[in-house]
Amino acid sequence: MIGLAEDGVLGWFEATVLGIIEGLTEFLPVSSTGHLIVAQRMLGLAAGESSNAFAIGIQMGAITAILVLYWRRLIDAFRTVLRPEPGKPNLLLQILIAAIPAIVVGLLCEDWIDANLFSAKVVACMLIIGGLLLFVIERFLKGRTKAVTELSGMSYRTALWIGVWQCLALIPGTSRSGAMIGGALVLGLSRTAAAEFSFLVGLPILYGASIYKLVSARDTLTSDMLSPFVIGTVVSFLAAIAVVKPFVAFLRSHSFAPFAWYRIVAGALLFALIFGGYL
Repeated sequence: MIGLAEDGVLGWFEATVLGIIEGLTEFLPVSSTGHLIVAQRMLGLAAGESSNAFAIGIQMGAITAILVLYWRRLIDAFRTVLRPEPGKPNLLLQILIAAIPAIVVGLLCEDWIDANLFSAKVVACMLIIGGLLLFVIERFLKGRTKAVTELSGMSYRTALWIGVWQCLALIPGTSRSGAMIGGALVLGLSRTAAAEFSFLVGLPILYGASIYKLVSARDTLTSDMLSPFVIGTVVSFLAAIAVVKPFVAFLRSHSFAPFAWYRIVAGALLFALIFGGYL
């Protein structure tokens, strides 16, 4: 089945497209949720709890790519939890501390966010605003002489404040990785350390959000959605595997300026589609 059936069942084609978009955009500072919302509208998929649940649920595929790529570092962190090194922060605790603010705010504001912010106009606004903020942050970084290049040099307090920045990503179009990376840069981390920490904090955030959303929307989900969901999840995993390491390598010698320009141009084009009546 290609297209949305009359009974609202998602097809394999749409699932594949959405999976590719999720995997490619989840860890880049361009907003995966924003891209998925726009893609769903352009594919003719009806807005609603089940479509929101699908878009959030397939994030499990993308975040599993991080589990595969960084499993050695996570295992080492688990070992040090059992045998802590005095004066050295533990990566697992850093991840959990940074995840807490978004979990709390997300649970408290979930219904309001779903009802009021899952729209193409909100996405367009936040794409442009986020792009402008990336330029501001890059200008701020030019005057900095040193940065924390290893997460072992980041305090728990810094991790918490990065988590506070992550709360901005509850607004569709902001980008979870973009909000975290921006906050981490301002708080003294290098570009690569900021990006990798944003990936790792996604483990409790995205797994938790996906499972919670799917359980909450279980009454609106049908057995016909299982196959598209599996397809979207697998495709998002493969796409994320392909993009994460090249993104980190890119940041070793480049700024976030290309992503800032992309956000601004994408936001402007989205506004043009909205006001032109095409979306």
